[in-house]
Amino acid sequence: MIYQFSFRYFSQKFTKPIITNHGVWEIRESIIIRLIDEKDQITWGEISPISWFGSETIEQALDFCSQLPQTITKERIFDIPDKLPACQFAFESSTHAGGFRLCSRVRVPEASFQSPNLTNLTYSGLLPAGKSALNQWSNLWEQGYKTFKWKIGVNEINQELEIFDLLISSLPTSAKLRLDANGGLTYQQAKLWLQKCDQFSAKIEFIEQPLSIDKFTAMQELSNLYLTPIALDESIANLYQLESCFQQGWRGIFVIKPGIFGSPSRLREFCKQHQIDTVFSSVFETEIGRQASLQLAAELSTNNRAVGFGINHFFSQQETNWLESIWKTF
Repeated sequence: MIYQFSFRYFSQKFTKPIITNHGVWEIRESIIIRLIDEKDQITWGEISPISWFGSETIEQALDFCSQLPQTITKERIFDIPDKLPACQFAFESSTHAGGFRLCSRVRVPEASFQSPNLTNLTYSGLLPAGKSALNQWSNLWEQGYKTFKWKIGVNEINQELEIFDLLISSLPTSAKLRLDANGGLTYQQAKLWLQKCDQFSAKIEFIEQPLSIDKFTAMQELSNLYLTPIALDESIANLYQLESCFQQGWRGIFVIKPGIFGSPSRLREFCKQHQIDTVFSSVFETEIGRQASLQLAAELSTNNRAVGFGINHFFSQQETNWLESIWKTF
């Protein structure tokens, strides 16, 4: 298969900065790619790197796209090196049968939701860090979210524990809360959080990446000491890391960000072979990357966990408008 290839840089500002242990994130930068096949069908892909998570930088992705010829083959797409995982995901997913597709050159992009059935998915709503979560959760609850994710390891631990007590007591009985430390806790802090969460085991789904990626053995130890499950995130940012943690015996929860993970086909093969407990999560992509990620989630999720794609409230711009504007520039 031979494709005509073109791309455009795109950025959008968050309504409020995303604050995590990695720092403050104000603008989401992406690259929208377009492929036109031999039958004149158009598909779209999205490169949305997060370099501090281990992917390539936006500059490296732009450099890669700039060096590609205007005509590329499917073999060239599947030969993208592992050091460019966000590029691997974008190009490969855009060749998939369920890709974000156009039927002709003259139409504005539309989401073509093919199998699997995405309506079976439930979503986790991302809360802002700190005290703002106390005011935000009820708005998301009214929108239908029953699972929430709150960033910890951002402020002083005693302050966060106080906010946690208020948050957990205010959430409805049927709500679930995920805590995400982004690898920002010490071992002693992680123990404090796990002890606290064990007191509310009915409401706490898991703590995500409490320690840094070089503390894998310590996270294994903690997972055996407390009732509250631990999920790996930064530790399994790509296929090599996922395979490594699995081979070292991790059988807990794996949080997978398809947009920066790498090859969708290799991820699919691994998940189907090992039936791991997965939570698929967003990288704050647009509808183009989101559809490709959610199709993987619908296909590969095994325990009906809510997917971490409840992030639309962090963007103000209507995607229909920017899709139209992007389309007009090609």
